[in-house]
Amino acid sequence: MSSNPYEGARRVLEAAVAGQAFPAAAIDVGGSAGSLWQDALGAYSLDPPVPAAIETPYDLASLTKVVATTTLVMQLTAAQRLQLGEPVSSFFEEWRGPDRTSVTIQDLLEHASGLPARLIDPAPDTRREFEHDICAIPLECLPRTQSIYSDLGFILLGFVVEQRGHARLASQFAHIVRELRLETDPLTFELDAAARRRAAPTLAMEDDLRRGRMLFGEVHDSYAAALGGAAGHAGLFGTAPAVAAFARIVLRAARGDTGSPPPFTPQLLQRFITKSSVPGSSRALGWDTMLPSSSCGSRMSASAFGHVGFTGTSLWIDPERDRYYVLLTNRARGGGTLDEMRAVRRAFHDALADV
Repeated sequence: MSSNPYEGARRVLEAAVAGQAFPAAAIDVGGSAGSLWQDALGAYSLDPPVPAAIETPYDLASLTKVVATTTLVMQLTAAQRLQLGEPVSSFFEEWRGPDRTSVTIQDLLEHASGLPARLIDPAPDTRREFEHDICAIPLECLPRTQSIYSDLGFILLGFVVEQRGHARLASQFAHIVRELRLETDPLTFELDAAARRRAAPTLAMEDDLRRGRMLFGEVHDSYAAALGGAAGHAGLFGTAPAVAAFARIVLRAARGDTGSPPPFTPQLLQRFITKSSVPGSSRALGWDTMLPSSSCGSRMSASAFGHVGFTGTSLWIDPERDRYYVLLTNRARGGGTLDEMRAVRRAFHDALADV
């Protein structure tokens, strides 16, 4: 029997690379005191071969929703510059209609506004058009009757953060990264030229105006690209150690550490990771919570919370076990299906359940 407690999880990822679920991966697993396992496997390029490295930035995709947007909402809430119960209509004049009047900032965070996942048509050209199209699109259900995972709701949240924070989303997040002392590794909407060159590549999708082009340090999501690379739902880049450093701050607050830097006070964080009352929803405020059928696998504790990203990224935090799990891949380079990625994530987390 192997003495390496991480060997089973590494075998899961090696099989995924061999099966072309994704070309490369970076891993950081640890607890509130620090990292326990860092690793990288696969290759970003085969001709010439460029092996994966722990220092490589990845397109974090929808991890942006929790790492950046939800954190900034927490900060504005703590400063009493934003209330979770404020109606969305107070921010957007075109958010009108009897089915929309009750929708609040909290509903957007919980994916309970009734908004669909994406727009019907290709990405608009401007922020103003995004705002109009999202406010005008028919709701898929009445607010708070069910949870529909929606990029559109988080795009609006990004606009709200900019309104109340009186600055661009990217600059507000850069400020909070400095406040949290996370500058050592890239965790940013704006990679510098050197970091872009070594970023894990993704392949633009067929419905993207950039279709067929390999993207190095350019956001994969077409909506975020149309919004200049920084949006409430996507656009953030980071290395596995950078995401892990953020995860440790959140983990310590979730375990009651009153020394955690603002806005990560235990009381406020607890509010944001408490599961929604919406029927059948596993969502909290921004974060997702533990379901045995979800990407966190079947063996985390009931207190676990996390999120995933379309490009093949995930972050899960288990306060009861004092563990965080960062898995970054570039599945969107032309790798496997979303279902294959979900299966890999579940197997990876289950293999680490006894660590």
